[in-house]
Amino acid sequence: MTLTGHSASHPGKSRIANSMGKARILMEALPYIRAFRGATIVIKYGGAAMEDSAFAEEVAGDVTLLTMVGLRPVIVHGGGARISEAMRRQGVEPQWRDGLRVTDQPTMRIVQQVLVGEVNPELVRLLSRRGSTAIGMTGLDGAMFAARPISPDLGLVGEVTSVRTDLIASMLEDGVVPVVAPLGLGEDGRAYNLNADTAAGALAVALGAQKLVYLTDVEGVRRDQHRPETLISRMQLSELRQLLTGNGIGGGMRPKLASCVTALEGGVAQAHILDGRVQHALLLEIFTPEGVGTMVVP
Repeated sequence: MTLTGHSASHPGKSRIANSMGKARILMEALPYIRAFRGATIVIKYGGAAMEDSAFAEEVAGDVTLLTMVGLRPVIVHGGGARISEAMRRQGVEPQWRDGLRVTDQPTMRIVQQVLVGEVNPELVRLLSRRGSTAIGMTGLDGAMFAARPISPDLGLVGEVTSVRTDLIASMLEDGVVPVVAPLGLGEDGRAYNLNADTAAGALAVALGAQKLVYLTDVEGVRRDQHRPETLISRMQLSELRQLLTGNGIGGGMRPKLASCVTALEGGVAQAHILDGRVQHALLLEIFTPEGVGTMVVP
């Protein structure tokens, strides 16, 4: 028998090596788990990442894992595609101004039906299936989001004027994952349709969140939207402000980035733009040094 210094291959060895790799990943995540234990993370969830059932199941599992290792996630969800679909089914054509949905009273009824009757309970169900204790709510509950109308041309579209956090704070203390639909209460007693991106940013500031995370259907922020190689992995707030002064950022990305600016100026430590279609994007961004999207820091 020729001695080579290597033992014969064994099927058990590849299994052990694979297990060791998983253990190494857990150990690499340990410093981040320790650093963020007890931290509040506001997650804005929307886009194609929310509409695909497989991605939605995975995000629910990731959020559950965050709670299991001691983080305190809060979800603010959108529902724009479903609202537009529901409007068309009822013979109402969606109208937009400056990226905001024109919301008259009939449209507002549809918005509430979709957000409160469909999207919110669906997310609560997914989280509960994965082991989270989740409770659905809207910005109307406990007068969480106070709002005022932005413009008469937009109808019942509001901007957040103040945030009450007592209800959500008590839920977080009890280990509950709040799932929030972006509706606000006006001084006139009417419900207002809020942009979910800006609502998430305002809530992150009010809660003193460590992180504001946007799970969307783009890979992150690019210097040039048409060139994937210009993806920015990490940027400072000053750089983001400069980026927003140009014309390269448009569509749904602009309100997200404007909300990042507001959040960081309000004391949130980090903001993230992630592609929710990437497997376990949330965990990779929080618990690995490389991350998978764009992180903005003060």
